[in-house]
Amino acid sequence: MPPVFASLHESLQAVLSERLGWTELREVQERSFEAVNRGNDTLIIAPTAGGKSEAALIPVIDDLAKNGRPGIACLYLSPLKALINDQEERILRFCVPTDLTLAKWHGDVPKGNRAWKEGETPHILMITPESLEVLLHEPKLAKSLKNLRYIIIDELHAFVESERGVHVKTLLYRLDRIANCPIQRIGLSATVGNPDEILAWLSDHRHGEELVSIDAPPKEKRFSFIIEREEKDRMDAVTRIVSGKKALVFVNSRREAENVMNAISHRVGNVYIHHSSVSSALRKEAEAAFSRDEGACIICTSTLELGIDIGDLDVVVQVSPPASVSSFLQRMGRSGRRGKAGYVVWVLADPCELLVSVSILESAMHRRVEPLHPLIDAYNVLAQQLLLNLHRTKRTTKNHLVRALHELPPFAEIPASAIGMIIDYAIAKGYLTTDGDMLMLGEESEKAFGSANYRDLYSVIEGTGTCRAVTPDGEVIGTLDARFVTGKSGGDFSLGGKVWQMVKYDEGHNLVVVVPGSEQTSRAFWTGGGQAGFSPLVCAGVQAIIGRKKTLLPLPEKEQEILSERIGLVPDGVRPSGIVVRKRPSGTRTEVIVFSFNGGSFNRLLTILLGRKLGGKAKVRYSDFVLLVRNAGKVGAVQKVADAISEIRAFDYETIKSRVPPASASSWKFGALVPPDLVRDMELYSQYHISDFMAGIRNKEIHVIEEGESGPEDPAEGKETGREET
Repeated sequence: MPPVFASLHESLQAVLSERLGWTELREVQERSFEAVNRGNDTLIIAPTAGGKSEAALIPVIDDLAKNGRPGIACLYLSPLKALINDQEERILRFCVPTDLTLAKWHGDVPKGNRAWKEGETPHILMITPESLEVLLHEPKLAKSLKNLRYIIIDELHAFVESERGVHVKTLLYRLDRIANCPIQRIGLSATVGNPDEILAWLSDHRHGEELVSIDAPPKEKRFSFIIEREEKDRMDAVTRIVSGKKALVFVNSRREAENVMNAISHRVGNVYIHHSSVSSALRKEAEAAFSRDEGACIICTSTLELGIDIGDLDVVVQVSPPASVSSFLQRMGRSGRRGKAGYVVWVLADPCELLVSVSILESAMHRRVEPLHPLIDAYNVLAQQLLLNLHRTKRTTKNHLVRALHELPPFAEIPASAIGMIIDYAIAKGYLTTDGDMLMLGEESEKAFGSANYRDLYSVIEGTGTCRAVTPDGEVIGTLDARFVTGKSGGDFSLGGKVWQMVKYDEGHNLVVVVPGSEQTSRAFWTGGGQAGFSPLVCAGVQAIIGRKKTLLPLPEKEQEILSERIGLVPDGVRPSGIVVRKRPSGTRTEVIVFSFNGGSFNRLLTILLGRKLGGKAKVRYSDFVLLVRNAGKVGAVQKVADAISEIRAFDYETIKSRVPPASASSWKFGALVPPDLVRDMELYSQYHISDFMAGIRNKEIHVIEEGESGPEDPAEGKETGREET
């Protein structure tokens, strides 16, 4: 088969050779070109900086240059506005020489630039899901999509497991309806543990599907570990590592980012901060710093895991282990470009963090990555689509509304009776009103979502709960948690790496005026600001290391000794897999410890069910790794707990559902429209991952050990992971 490069449109060949210096395509680009040319929906998986963006663009640009397509021929769908801004220049390099036009549409684009005149429709439109929803409600502009041929979805993994992913699936279906044909879908991702399932999710089996998966080429990677119990010593280490270098320092929460920034900013030149609550202007300033030659350091959260190109760098610093292997691979992929060896320094607080870090590295070494699980029973998004349908049509019948919602692929498996229940409940709550057989939006919908022509309907992301922090001159610094703002009574706080003081809170405009503060800071907090806990894959890796009493990695001698000592604190009997139940003396009481190593979501649900099963005065606490049971009885407590877990293994869905406390509808943006029974279903699938729980607990052997000894058996002993359900 002749090389693809020679078959490309001459203008595209010129772009690749003259602007990029290419004379041939990489494997991922060759295979992707052939898959897309065959008309297949295509999932492209390749490592960070592996050429995925070009792999998607080349077949699209080649087709448009050769054949010409009226109207918008390609949508580039992104999870982040910042990623659109970053990719704009890359896509323009392809478009300008081939006489193709490009436009972008998101909340930071001036309103006057979010439209086009007759005959000036762009060939490619870069957009977020929320802005695409807005576009579909603009009849004149939506007509420009009738000849749409391709949809490129960047960083697909960022959508799949969230409500935004369900929203995206509804948008894709509606675009097929507008185009009156199945539009080709091209998904891009660096890390997916179950690619065949995600390809099926992307395509919906509408026509051909093809997976293009390219492993990262073998190349040198260097890792080093610094373990310091005192925060000051850890910050001293970070300062030494990044001084004079181009470095990314990854932390696991916005609060941690601010803490690290405050600790090192006066000691390191050209240091910046990058997280979701920092203003876009400050984030752009940080990204631009890496385009200059001198050293620069960015303290960042997961906002720089995605495909924003910050160029070459010398070192990635990971302060405490991330929650997942996938997250680590994204972060590690930032280093080792352009022929350099990848270099990651782990700055850790204790041997437990070393154990978790080694688990992550072992999984990465064996190419084990967390699978992605699309949401099931996303009634919250269904309620959003219900309101959007009525906002668009103004009035319709219940039967027509049920059919319209049932046609959307994410809701195809939901019984029509359940959709009818939601409609009836929304009527009873005043979100819908009736006029004979016709349904319309009601007063409660107007109150909750009606401002700015129902703009709040276009996103499933909860927009409330934050306040803009603005200087008296109108400069936006970022956003603060509303609870933090209302709970403050003076005092300073840190945001964007600087110290500020609140001087005025304007609740009506959802903003707080701030002025520079002193160096004596209190720390801002954000709801949901910390990581949820380690993934089941990471936890299972910890169990495997403890079970075999060693790591498979060639660690330096010092780290080997620290790890061996930490493993030695866990009593004998913990196996590489399965659940171990054993006695743990604690003062005058006998406690039972359950080694499950399944992660916080699994252990939280098991804690609830075990507490209900044991009854009486039993108290159960959990971490990502273990459960700790108190007051299970003075005699035979270990066997009693083991027997209770065995019985829980046989529970079906309805039994589990009946024993879980009622969920709060306020946890979801449109939850007020969903009946309580269905809200509990949403919680079981989205927060407890009940399908994984039921499959996991049934496949695990239970081992009982009656002997006990004191000691910190929980690998996370002393960490902020102990949570209690009674």
